[in-house]
Amino acid sequence: MANNEESRGLKSLFDWFANRRKSGSTSLERQEREIADGLWHKCSKCGVLAYTKDLKANQMVCIECGHHNRVDSDERIRQLIDNNTWKPLDEHLRPTDPLEFRDRKLYSDRLRETQDKIGLIDAVHTGLGQINSLPIALGVMDFRFMGGSMGSVVGERLTRMIEQATQRRYPVVIVCTSGGARMQEGMLSLMQMAKISAALQRHKDARLLYIPVLTNPTTGGVTASFAMLGDIILAEPKATIGFAGRRVIEQTLREKLPENFQTAEDLLLHGFVDDIVPRTQLKNTLAQLIALHQPVLTPPHMVLWETMSLTSTAAE
Repeated sequence: MANNEESRGLKSLFDWFANRRKSGSTSLERQEREIADGLWHKCSKCGVLAYTKDLKANQMVCIECGHHNRVDSDERIRQLIDNNTWKPLDEHLRPTDPLEFRDRKLYSDRLRETQDKIGLIDAVHTGLGQINSLPIALGVMDFRFMGGSMGSVVGERLTRMIEQATQRRYPVVIVCTSGGARMQEGMLSLMQMAKISAALQRHKDARLLYIPVLTNPTTGGVTASFAMLGDIILAEPKATIGFAGRRVIEQTLREKLPENFQTAEDLLLHGFVDDIVPRTQLKNTLAQLIALHQPVLTPPHMVLWETMSLTSTAAE
């Protein structure tokens, strides 16, 4: 009799634990489903859950720890450019496969799959717009497209944008994020480094401002060319910036590198970056820099009025 009651008690206890475990897994599934639905975002740095809406209002910067989550090019344009002032450039340019390159799959197939998946033609957006009513030419790279790699279309778009800016006498801002040159295009991708750099030199010769903004990550051939050619070089906090990867350098030097190696803070300390600007302050910082460096153009009617005044004074 006692054994039956004891076994019944144990059974009910097991049932209670089983039901609790089941209800716990259900709540966990519900939580995961809500996160998957985009209602919540878990910070990869501190693990805090935040409403995605609140996070987007803070420009995808964690409110708890200040971690800068990666944002796509469309979101970056919305953050920087004034409403209804964005005019995209050269959207018709599309990448091709001149080398008929193949690794695990054909490069042409990889391009098509990436374009269908994220809705971009290539890894950069270029256009003209305004920042706090100041005109600029803006290029924004997108890491989602093959790691933001620099192929022929990326180089051509950036070059044409810089040439437009030189012609219009606009400052240039390029938001960089890239793994470097696109290996599937071989030497053609490396040529883009020289092409963009030459366009920037002509822009500089015209005494115009160029500001690169280095975001996480900025590496490879992009760092070795236009990312480091700015008049003023800005970076986001904790961004990884470098040429070769950390592991390659450690294997070459046979030394353990510091934890902060190739971070924006380390580059600022050694003079490779001029300032680190949080994303929430970037638009106003860019506007201030552009306003300070933009040449004051005298309207034609004012030049005519000054000439007439000088002539009348001389006649007297």
